[in-house]
Amino acid sequence: MSTNSNTPLNFLEEIIEADLASGKHKTILTRFPPEPNGYLHIGHATSICLNFGLGLKYGGATNLRFDDTNPVTEDTEYVESIIEDVRWLGFEPANILYASDYFEQLYEWAKVLIQKGKAYVDFSTAEEIAAMKGTPTMPGQNSPYRDTTPEENMALFEKMRAGEFPDGHCTLRAKIDMASSNMIMRDPLLYRIKHAHHHRTGDKWCIYPMYDWAHGQSDSIEKITHSICTLEFAPHRELYDWCIEQLGIFPSKQYEFARRNVSYAITSKRKLKLLVEEGHVRSWDDPRMPTISGFRRRGYTPASIREFCDRIGLGKREMVADMSLLEFCIREDLNKIALRRFAVLDPLKVVITNYPEGQTEALETENNPEDPNAGNRPLTFGRELWIEQDDFMENPPPKYFRLSPGGMVRLKSAYIIQCHDVVKDANGHITEIHCTYVPESRSGQDTSGLKPKGVIHWLAASNAQKAEVRLYDRLFQVEDPASEEDFLATLNPHNLQVIENALIEPALADAKLGERFQFTRLGYFCVDPDAQPGKPVFNRTVTLKDAWAKEQQK
Repeated sequence: MSTNSNTPLNFLEEIIEADLASGKHKTILTRFPPEPNGYLHIGHATSICLNFGLGLKYGGATNLRFDDTNPVTEDTEYVESIIEDVRWLGFEPANILYASDYFEQLYEWAKVLIQKGKAYVDFSTAEEIAAMKGTPTMPGQNSPYRDTTPEENMALFEKMRAGEFPDGHCTLRAKIDMASSNMIMRDPLLYRIKHAHHHRTGDKWCIYPMYDWAHGQSDSIEKITHSICTLEFAPHRELYDWCIEQLGIFPSKQYEFARRNVSYAITSKRKLKLLVEEGHVRSWDDPRMPTISGFRRRGYTPASIREFCDRIGLGKREMVADMSLLEFCIREDLNKIALRRFAVLDPLKVVITNYPEGQTEALETENNPEDPNAGNRPLTFGRELWIEQDDFMENPPPKYFRLSPGGMVRLKSAYIIQCHDVVKDANGHITEIHCTYVPESRSGQDTSGLKPKGVIHWLAASNAQKAEVRLYDRLFQVEDPASEEDFLATLNPHNLQVIENALIEPALADAKLGERFQFTRLGYFCVDPDAQPGKPVFNRTVTLKDAWAKEQQK
């Protein structure tokens, strides 16, 4: 989030500043509470940046607390990935904690409610409980177990913990108001039975707290001052406050902001998991996935994602951020920091017929024109070169400024060349073109007086290296795939193109994992973890321009 003093305060900042000014809190403590049942996605990034950003802005701190209350869906793999994502985004938690740290305390507090006559053990089935809930316009019905004495409920609850009942046999419910206008307050569930191995507590527990019971009490234990949730938890705030008031513990307060979704993406963990399990993508960190790890592997920078989260802002109405904005943020960042390199993805051979055979010369070109300190690098120029197939057209349309028979073009940081012959195979396919170069047109020393309108990149055939290049595009071809009846039917069939024999300049051959480059005229690329010595692999992070938007306008 922005710390620019000229930026208007959002509503949470206004609340925090008022709390600090009034002395309600001397400092603030926020928390980011993910459930470790999947990898974090771009929607989580907004919450991470918000919570940690507020802590940093106001000299407070932020805890990372895992809501690990459902052993059936959780895994240590997800825990480790979440910690990595938070740190990669540039934030260090004040503490890394788990709801499971508090299982014993939560159990004891549940007994306090039972003793006060504010909770009871219910043997009704899930279907029966749902039927007794009523509707928003009709009050619910009391459970037949609602008036069981506190002594009986205590004995039953202890049996639940001791494992004397099977899964789903009974639950612990809060005793509040079955006629409440807030459906959440109609005797909500606090505990359910799950005989399942927990990734941290093992088999110690067979009863697990519901989110509404674990959330507020965990906040209170940690003395969280501002518990920030997404808007769907607004109806739960009344229960959050009720539980804290009944126990008389530290009064953490919940505040809600509207979820930020992103166009052309899915942010449902269930659906993301389905994409992985059915093989539509290779893994949770596949560069096509809207997960933070997927964006990292694709070459996005932490700064670009933080900037995106800052730009979309904070509000109380849900909105869908345009994927093009996220792409703009990464282009803006990489334009400043990415080294420029030459690569040819679809090679066409060029023979410079008036250049001496067997001779080469050293040229140089800038590493990054946006960074004067980036310096230059050497290029080798020779008789045989490679250019992109689509940089030559035998019968060009008007205003085609690349190479064509009789036409001239400048080779970036090299010479002006002119095509005079086209060589084809027996099927009529162009296999190479013959050109002449203008010796007086060397870049930086040009005395030719010629001014061709086109500039193209190239590689010397003598030292070009092979590489695998993966061209990633948007995973879905509709703006809101989640709204479709079958979201899988909206997958973009062209979301990945693999070029196994692309050509790169020697300066790219030893690129290291984490390095990002602009392939001149082609886009921004990064090294993929699949790369091996002698077998470089590059992922396209984003095109140089918003090619998707242009395509949709056709």
